[in-house]
Amino acid sequence: MSQKAVMGEEDIRRVLLRIAHEIVERNEGAENLVFIGIDQGGVPLARRLSSIIQELEKKKVPWGRVDIGPYRDDLSYLDTLPSLHPSDIPTDISARKVILTDDVLYTGRSIRAALDAIVDFGRPSLVQLMVLIDRGHRELPIRPDYVGKNLPTSKNERVEVRFREIEGRDEVVIIT
Repeated sequence: MSQKAVMGEEDIRRVLLRIAHEIVERNEGAENLVFIGIDQGGVPLARRLSSIIQELEKKKVPWGRVDIGPYRDDLSYLDTLPSLHPSDIPTDISARKVILTDDVLYTGRSIRAALDAIVDFGRPSLVQLMVLIDRGHRELPIRPDYVGKNLPTSKNERVEVRFREIEGRDEVVIIT
């Protein structure tokens, strides 16, 4: 197995700053925004983007996490059920603009599960999708609104996003 680094700490910082500006511009400010990260990789992204936008707009932007485990469409195929973690949505999302965040977009199935989970917490006025890495190979008609980096890969490669909050360093690697 070999691995190749494709993004480092500074790359990720720059990408998140750019995306934060795009989110503010597209939504005409930070009013009614709430970030929801898909557990686990989307959570640091939700937290960081919320913080950047709070700094830019001088307005509190809540963030939370959603566990998609119970909403996965492959549960009947698994030998061992995934461990569940409680979702934590800190505010009513009804009539809010939800920015759903995830680290890697691949088939789209995790995003579909997250959308199902989100509606259990309310009816947002809209949901936008932000991913750090879009690697292609979609199985569902899902397209992100904000992309950090398009990273074409083969199906036998794996993309790992590591965050300092979890692994102690920020980087994106392709594992062959």
